[in-house]
Amino acid sequence: MEIDILAFGAHSDDVEIGMGGTLAKYAAAGKTVVICDLTKAELSSNGTPVSREEEAEEAASLLGVTERINLGLPDRGLYLMKNYIDEIVRVIRLYKPKIVFAPYEVDRHPDHGNASSLVKEAFFSAGIKKYGEGESHKPLSLYFYMINGFHKPDFVVDIEPYIETKIKSLEAYQSQFVSSSGSVSTPLTEGYLESIEARERMMGKTAGLSFAEGFMTHTTLIVDKDLLGE
Repeated sequence: MEIDILAFGAHSDDVEIGMGGTLAKYAAAGKTVVICDLTKAELSSNGTPVSREEEAEEAASLLGVTERINLGLPDRGLYLMKNYIDEIVRVIRLYKPKIVFAPYEVDRHPDHGNASSLVKEAFFSAGIKKYGEGESHKPLSLYFYMINGFHKPDFVVDIEPYIETKIKSLEAYQSQFVSSSGSVSTPLTEGYLESIEARERMMGKTAGLSFAEGFMTHTTLIVDKDLLGE
């Protein structure tokens, strides 16, 4: 199987928060998109692994992604271990993506930073012919999306036509972003979706756009378009 985009998240909803608009944009353009959640978020303050899975499937459907999988690694246990790296290598070699996305390493949640390190290691190892089992595969690029916080991006993607789709995909996570009777108050239930929309508006403003999602890269980008825009 060969796909266009493989996006990893530590928990379901990470990918939607960081790059839901970008995934919707490329899915609408006919690109094949797969989301891989590393954990079932079993330690989440609200919701259950079952409800989170149902919400994740609904969100994926709204974004138009091709497939969503979950590796079932331990929530709050995403340490840099070889067996975890090898699981991610297996996924990369199975789907053979052109581009891989992972959380940006600078984040208040340790799982997001650890997920970033795991994917970075696996991205490299997947391309080594003699590493592990299966046929090696080296994607073209590895990019990092932001979950919490606002950082100066290396590049942005215009998501103006897809900001509503992004917000709707997040609203699918009722257990996380909607305060209800019996739920625990968290930073996610107190105006979080509004802050995400505001962030993407500010991200867009830095590039003269209405809404954008920002990304980081550890490699030098090559501009193949005329710098004068012609």
